[in-house]
Amino acid sequence: MPHQPHENHDHEHGPDCGHVAVPHGDHVDYVHEGHLHREHDGHWDECEPTGHVVHEDHEHQHGPGCGHVAVPHGDHVDYIHDGHRHAAHDDHWDEH
Repeated sequence: MPHQPHENHDHEHGPDCGHVAVPHGDHVDYVHEGHLHREHDGHWDECEPTGHVVHEDHEHQHGPGCGHVAVPHGDHVDYIHDGHRHAAHDDHWDEH
């Protein structure tokens, strides 16, 4: 993942900061202003996908009431599923 610092970010995310915490691989993202932040070497980075990664063999259809946490993310909604985020793309789901 490229290093994308979130400039001028004085807020310290954590368990009681008021933002939704999203487990993401080996770290935790925090939903803030429609995007996701992760801690990196004493500052906060944007945690964004760097390419198109299809989640293969995913028959479940995410949506309101599907049972997975919905996370607003820019112009779409991601769904937390098995410790990662899924985003609708064309006729499939991508890993985010």
